[in-house]
Amino acid sequence: AATWDVRVLYDGDCPLCVREVNFLRAKDAGRGRLDLVDIASASYDPASNRGIDFETAMSTIHGVTPEGDVITGIEVFKRAYEAVGLGYVYAFTSVPWLARAADAAYDFWAGKRLAVTGRASMAEVRDARER
Repeated sequence: AATWDVRVLYDGDCPLCVREVNFLRAKDAGRGRLDLVDIASASYDPASNRGIDFETAMSTIHGVTPEGDVITGIEVFKRAYEAVGLGYVYAFTSVPWLARAADAAYDFWAGKRLAVTGRASMAEVRDARER
């Protein structure tokens, strides 16, 4: 059985993503509530992560619950922050229309993330990974 509260699949080549993961890791303080998996790592294995392949994982943040359910978007952040005792940060998402607005804002960001952080297009990232 899983000992963590949520597995977070993150892009280790994204400077903003790494900054947030490092923040969450520090807040976790070795308690093991988060299982942080770098999808950019050469050792990333979709089979160990509910079949979520690299390109799918790159499209939006993904998480896995201890029960094996795949979650995406703001729900991943909400559960990660709850796991480290900072659930209040995403508490506003319990209001349905605010949750929808937060999801829309995150989806917009996720679609622009590579360009905003000065990285190559998804096609170029994928091609480089396959080499």
